[in-house]
Amino acid sequence: MRLTTKGRFAVTAMIDLALRETHGPVTLAGISQRQKISLSYLEQLFGKLRRFNIVDSTRGPGGGYTLARKSEEISVADIIVAVDEPLDATQCGGKGNCHSDEENHGRCMTHDLWTALNVRMVEFLQSVSLQKLVDDQLAKGLLVEEKPMHKRAISSAPVVKPIRVNAPNSVFALGNAFGKS
Repeated sequence: MRLTTKGRFAVTAMIDLALRETHGPVTLAGISQRQKISLSYLEQLFGKLRRFNIVDSTRGPGGGYTLARKSEEISVADIIVAVDEPLDATQCGGKGNCHSDEENHGRCMTHDLWTALNVRMVEFLQSVSLQKLVDDQLAKGLLVEEKPMHKRAISSAPVVKPIRVNAPNSVFALGNAFGKS
């Protein structure tokens, strides 16, 4: 099995979300910043996770993502399958047509080995809940910051308004202003 960055990033982002959702919806921008994952990549992943009813989204100010189910009910396998990550160690995609010769009935000599590995991988990933991964992080001493106050789009810096000057704004206007005196 080749677990690509898609699956790794999805699991990592889901752990981050589960750690912080008690304070309300978690923004993808926050996850992106903390986990160093591209925001546009997270948007793609969370779109798929939402379609699989793993996360819910809230729009607007204070919006973001929350878990659609309890973290104990979400397995690592659920997350990986939701983001289209193949859980298959065979070269034929589990179809059994590794070879096209009739002597081996289309299967390579190790097909059954890789098929058995697929079964074990899926069983293992189904047995690991998102809550277990969260608990593991907390047991390692991960400190989850309190949710920062909602920042509005209004800056705390004073707004400097331009000084309005009633003067000509071009050489032509300047010439006209002096020409009409």
